[in-house]
Amino acid sequence: MPGMTWTISPEPYDSPAALALWRAYYTEISDRWYLLHEGRRTEEEELEREIGRVSGRELAPPGGLLLVGRFDGEAAGTVGVRLLDAATAELTRVYVDERLRGRGGAPLLVAAAEDAARALGARRIVLDTRGDLVEARALYARLGYDETTAHNSEPYAEHWFRKDLFRTAQV
Repeated sequence: MPGMTWTISPEPYDSPAALALWRAYYTEISDRWYLLHEGRRTEEEELEREIGRVSGRELAPPGGLLLVGRFDGEAAGTVGVRLLDAATAELTRVYVDERLRGRGGAPLLVAAAEDAARALGARRIVLDTRGDLVEARALYARLGYDETTAHNSEPYAEHWFRKDLFRTAQV
């Protein structure tokens, strides 16, 4: 698709595009978990309860930021970053619409989040993910994240990653 490009910009966590992407992200990761562990998709009431439980407020300035990626103008991906402490940011809500995966959006979103974390004063960035999200784990490893010890006790976290934001480029 010549001429089709990604643009990434900050957006309020509660904008219509951000909320639609949050719903798509959460639906996908929830369905994957339930299909793997219980052989079913997420029930609508479970989905609504959990989507509503997490507002995203922590992804608002001054301590956080939500970025929306658009592919040819269509909201198609998201990434959030929030400060855990003065030197540590957390990467969260990394998502690209399934129809547009493989077109370079995820690395661009993560790079934009790393830039945002640096602008917030962070020296390192951390994240957690699940074991069944093998694509995410491969992406983080490819982008220079090192698997490390747990930095939180989130109930679904099974793998933790870290990256020094001021690492010198390797030639």
